[in-house]
Amino acid sequence: MINSTSSTDRAARPDLVAVPAKAPVRPTPPRLDELSTDSASFLRAELTRQPEIRPEVVERARALAVDPNYPSTETLRSIGKLLLNSPDLSEEQS
Repeated sequence: MINSTSSTDRAARPDLVAVPAKAPVRPTPPRLDELSTDSASFLRAELTRQPEIRPEVVERARALAVDPNYPSTETLRSIGKLLLNSPDLSEEQS
């Protein structure tokens, strides 16, 4: 004869199991395919407030255009190195 080692009075009764009043809210992960345009109208309004021609920027451009040292030799060499070391995107990548 096999004796049972478990007691029947230890089993959980359905009326004694605590049930939460409200199901927990699971956080939803951010979706990468969504676009928020909340600030687009603000940015558009700020853009229209800017003058189309900014005299101080035009004056700076004129001063730089007649400056024989602009851009500096160091800047030109640095940009040249970047261009030489960049990949040729017109070539087919394999």
